[in-house]
Amino acid sequence: MPPLPLSAEMDFSQNSLFGYIEDLQELTIIERPVRRSLKTPEEIERLTVDEELNDIERAVYLLSSGQDVQGTSVVANLPFLMRQNPAETLRRVLPKVREVLHVAGVEMQLTAAASFLTILQEESVSIQTYSHSFLHIILQHVEHRDAGVSNAWLETLLSIIEALPKETLRHEILNPLVSKAQLSQTLQSRLVSCKLLGKLANKFEAHIIKREILPLVKSLCQDVEYEVRSCMCRQLDIIAQGIGTELTKSIVLPELIELARDESSSVRLAAFETLVNLLEMFDADDRSQTILPLVKSFCEKSFKADETILLSLSLHLGKLCHGLYGILTPDQHLRFLEFYKKLCTLGLQQENGHNDNQVPPPNQEQEKRYASVRKNCAYNFPAMIVFVDPKNFHMELYSTFFCLCHDPEVPVRHTIAICFYEVSKLLSSGVYLIYKELIALLQDESLEVLDALVDHLPETLELLTTGGESSVQESKLLAVPDLIPALTAAEQRAAGSLKWRTHEKILQKYACLPHIISSDQIYYRFLHRMFTIMITNNVLPVQKAASRTLCIFLRYNRKQEQRHEIIQKLIEQLGQGKSYWYRLRFLDTCEFIIELFSKSFFCKYFFLPALELTHDPVANVRMKLCYLLPKVKSTLKIPADKHLLQQLELCVRKLLCQEKDKDVLAIVKREQLEKEKQQNEGRQNSDKVFEKKQRRDSKTSAVLPKTIPMSVAGSSSCTPSTSKEVKKSKLVRSQSFSSQALHPKYGNLEKCTGKNSTTVYATSVSGTGKSVLSYTDDSFRTRNSSGNASLYSNTSLPSTSRNINNSVDQKNNGSKDTQSRKATLKSRKSNP
Repeated sequence: MPPLPLSAEMDFSQNSLFGYIEDLQELTIIERPVRRSLKTPEEIERLTVDEELNDIERAVYLLSSGQDVQGTSVVANLPFLMRQNPAETLRRVLPKVREVLHVAGVEMQLTAAASFLTILQEESVSIQTYSHSFLHIILQHVEHRDAGVSNAWLETLLSIIEALPKETLRHEILNPLVSKAQLSQTLQSRLVSCKLLGKLANKFEAHIIKREILPLVKSLCQDVEYEVRSCMCRQLDIIAQGIGTELTKSIVLPELIELARDESSSVRLAAFETLVNLLEMFDADDRSQTILPLVKSFCEKSFKADETILLSLSLHLGKLCHGLYGILTPDQHLRFLEFYKKLCTLGLQQENGHNDNQVPPPNQEQEKRYASVRKNCAYNFPAMIVFVDPKNFHMELYSTFFCLCHDPEVPVRHTIAICFYEVSKLLSSGVYLIYKELIALLQDESLEVLDALVDHLPETLELLTTGGESSVQESKLLAVPDLIPALTAAEQRAAGSLKWRTHEKILQKYACLPHIISSDQIYYRFLHRMFTIMITNNVLPVQKAASRTLCIFLRYNRKQEQRHEIIQKLIEQLGQGKSYWYRLRFLDTCEFIIELFSKSFFCKYFFLPALELTHDPVANVRMKLCYLLPKVKSTLKIPADKHLLQQLELCVRKLLCQEKDKDVLAIVKREQLEKEKQQNEGRQNSDKVFEKKQRRDSKTSAVLPKTIPMSVAGSSSCTPSTSKEVKKSKLVRSQSFSSQALHPKYGNLEKCTGKNSTTVYATSVSGTGKSVLSYTDDSFRTRNSSGNASLYSNTSLPSTSRNINNSVDQKNNGSKDTQSRKATLKSRKSNP
């Protein structure tokens, strides 16, 4: 609202003052009802409830002596009570609810209908308990005098029918319908009966429907009230699906034909829509001899009837033409097509002032209805392409398509923009014919139209640039320069509006352009624009969308000088930018680079610039980098990138030691804990693998004799050794063990290695398949090697001995093993 001029602001004349006084009086009148709505102390006391009461007792109290608003609150809370204590709720609360509903107002009735449906959906009780406790209450109120309340209870009942068993449906719902559907009942009762019959038709067998439901259906189709006839007519397609084709042709179709000639337009409209829905159930003879004449008569009289008929006809015309396709003569086919074209231009005056529809100029209300008709025609346009065959599109429907794309009403253009991709698919090689319409919709002044078109823009552009024959391909490639200005104008128009979601969507969809136009065209017309949006736009989702699309453009750019220019620009203007906002966007770009590019590319260009932000003066930048560090580390390839890993670890250590911001420090510590956790999990996994191997070895040791004394050379010293020395000692042991052969007839293997020897007894426990080792020296250590297979199949050592870490000299082990072999040979010679 523009500011008032100075003279108006300083006008203190008598007339002006009286005007101000009147305005103040109006304000006081507005405030009076608010003051009257305040509760008095007596009312507040009546609304107060003892806090010591539990939920069930409080609900019973409020339903018994509380006010309506409190009772409504209890009814709304009924699903919660059923979840907490279903038994007590059914025993104490529900009877009170039943009593209150008899005199309850509209608000409580609507709340109760919704609560009962929620209890059913949550399955708080079994369906048997639900039908026993709640079904009777619903049936009592489904014919409420208020139409809104009745519809609410009816919707709840229709939902319950899906879950109730057949016997309950038959006794509680179907049998009472015989009397409820009689002409002597109220109008509301008969309307409810119509909807219940339609719902019950799919719950019983065909013979039950024929015997008990169809007589009621025929009676209601001939009701004296047109509302009942129309309501029953709209249930016939559901009933037809339950009784099958034969009964539909013999019973339902005659009723539909009679209703299609009804004196009421709403009944005729219901009959027409039902016939369209049932077209697939009828054979060609029924469609050509019975249904087609009715449809033709309906279409011819539609312009003379009210606009409601035209609205329905335009909405169902595509489905109707599809159902009649194949039985129409060429003349009939042409008539339906001309009728559709006539509807597409309904209400539009021709340039020469002549109105082809031969109707008087419409008023404002009629213009809205005519626009709705044209909108429905746009919705049915893909179906009409199938009706005329895509090969005939240019001659038969192109002019109509042009009119719909340039319609003066936004809803019409919005609908045709939604259908544009479907039209493109149907036209296939002829998609180039609608290229100009695509440009026109991209340049549409309405952002709603642009938003609808952009949803499938990548697929549409791909069809436009790849479909068609060679000659057509050349014409499309020549037309591509017209596309680029339209795309840039569409993006700039969205950027200048307040609809940032449309702008974000456009930027996301433009990521398809590397498949549509050349790299140079993207570089000069779009890539720098993405960079500008990242710097100047104030909406974060838009900035991120521009950043990701820029990364995709960079990914498909094969010119090194252009690539280096953009990379340098990202690092200097964003990564080293003066504004912390730029540096945050640089980290977003790094995340997209990691996602879209190779690891080596990121490490080459962006790894070190990203790490430099650990020294950023703004805590938010350092925090965002800390969140990104795991992804940054995942790009490293060890050992090639070992120097980068050292840089990363150095930055983390500096953050742990020097970081002053508690939030940043907490993130770094959390990342460090996760790293240690992963390392521990890796160790545990390796330990599990080793234990599995040892269990397999222990199973193979069961084939040895029961007692095998072994003397294993070892050192009594307990000094720790490095991992390399341990590996060398294991290798030497493996070589010394593999040079021996264990003869199966010997039950014992004794190795004498001097005073530091340790005797190990591997005893096989009968019945368990396990071996028990005992040793007499703390210097014992398991030797794990891959030596002679026959040896290891008989002399495996337990895994527990691996936990004893002793250093073993390689040369001493070799000499001791040699002495051991000599001693063993001597013992064999002395004991043949």
